[in-house]
Amino acid sequence: MDITDWLAEHDIRVNNTDLIHQAFIHSSYANEHRNRHDNERLEFMGDAVLQLWSSTQIYPLEPPLSEGEMTRLRSRLVCEKALAEYGRKLGLNQFLKLGAGEEKTDGRNKDAIVADMFEAFLGALYLDQGYEAADKFLHIAMDDDIVHPANSDAFKDYKTKLQEYVQTDRRSSVQYILINEEGPSNCPIFTMHAVVDGLVMGVGQGSSKKQAEQNAARNAFEKMVK
Repeated sequence: MDITDWLAEHDIRVNNTDLIHQAFIHSSYANEHRNRHDNERLEFMGDAVLQLWSSTQIYPLEPPLSEGEMTRLRSRLVCEKALAEYGRKLGLNQFLKLGAGEEKTDGRNKDAIVADMFEAFLGALYLDQGYEAADKFLHIAMDDDIVHPANSDAFKDYKTKLQEYVQTDRRSSVQYILINEEGPSNCPIFTMHAVVDGLVMGVGQGSSKKQAEQNAARNAFEKMVK
């Protein structure tokens, strides 16, 4: 199965398949195949479409939200972690083309790479088919989170959930310890341990320390509540 099959399944028609395929070409793959263009320009276009679309969906919500509330909700809906969740939920990350190094480090599951791919795909759809196709795709990806934003896994604060859980069990507070930092300065990967009572309960990675802490907290929380 490739992206054209996925599009057919979702009744989305395109004209320029090369443009669509380009949306899934990470810079690491482009660097190893010099005749290829990466997806960064398409990502720029997709980001602009996403900002407009999400604002259009948020504005009519009832009860009406204040400007500050709309801004915060939009930020949560289109943040890197949320976009990566949408991309993985739809299985789009399976179509990524990565360089050998990124493949070895599980690049197709990294939030930063999947989120950029999601925006690039959106940008390619918009350039090829216009706003109607972009709107259709975003409704497929994001409808549940627009209607019930607080219920989305992308928005759960696992650090808070973990802290609340360990306090009910009369344990000490959670500590987050950076155990590794790798990758280039413009695309680092941090690895964090979530430590409770001196025991490592969770491990998480992310493109920022904050993201790695959240992933470590989620890993710990899911283990401890079983």
